[in-house]
Amino acid sequence: MGGGQIFFTLRQRLPEARDDLIAGFRFYERQAPGLGSYFRESILGDIDALAVHGGVHAKVFGYHRSLSKRFPFAIYYRLEANVVRVRAILDCRRNPSWIRRRVRDR
Repeated sequence: MGGGQIFFTLRQRLPEARDDLIAGFRFYERQAPGLGSYFRESILGDIDALAVHGGVHAKVFGYHRSLSKRFPFAIYYRLEANVVRVRAILDCRRNPSWIRRRVRDR
C-alpha cells in the first residue's frame, strides 16, 4: 500500500447500527418504493469508504462522525486496531439531545 495510506481490514456494523440501518430503510421505503433500497446501498457505500477514510472525521460524542453523501444521516464509528466499528447510523434531523443519548447509551 503506497502513499502512506492505512487501509482498514474490516468494517463491522454492530447490532445497534444494523437496527438503525433497518429503521432508515423502512422510513424511506414508506416514502417511495425502492427508495429504501437506495438508502441502504448509499449508507453501505459510505461505510465501505471508511476502509480508506476512517479516522479522518471529527469526533462527536466520543465517536468519529462521517456524514452520508446522499442522505441526512451520520455514521458514528470508532477505530480499534485495523477495524472500523460502526456504532450508530442516525438521522441528523433528529433533536441533538436525542442523538447524544443514542450514541452515548450504546
